[in-house]
Amino acid sequence: MKKYFFKLLVRINNKLLPKYSGKDPSRLTKGQQAILGFRYWALINSL
Repeated sequence: MKKYFFKLLVRINNKLLPKYSGKDPSRLTKGQQAILGFRYWALINSL
């Protein structure tokens, strides 16, 4: 159940949240870093 929830969350993240894959994480604003961290956390928990 937990994996299914996180896989669904990753799909929603991919559709709704912006992608910061080509940018340097140290140059992102705090809000962008929070989004990047949330996306990473959801991805790791879905694997």
